[in-house]
Amino acid sequence: MIDWAAFFVVAAASLLGACAVVVLFALGVRNAARRPWLARTCWVLCGAAVLFGIYLIVPALHA
Repeated sequence: MIDWAAFFVVAAASLLGACAVVVLFALGVRNAARRPWLARTCWVLCGAAVLFGIYLIVPALHA
């Protein structure tokens, strides 16, 4: 049987995570000229989210 509740939890988490990465990167691009410190902060958070996603996907990193 398919656990539909777990499927929807994973789908929602994937959607929210992808939106967060896109929004952080876009905020970094938008603020790059006016506030470089804010742009760097957004890009660091975006990179951290991507690296955390890779960490969750690759089992050799946390086995």
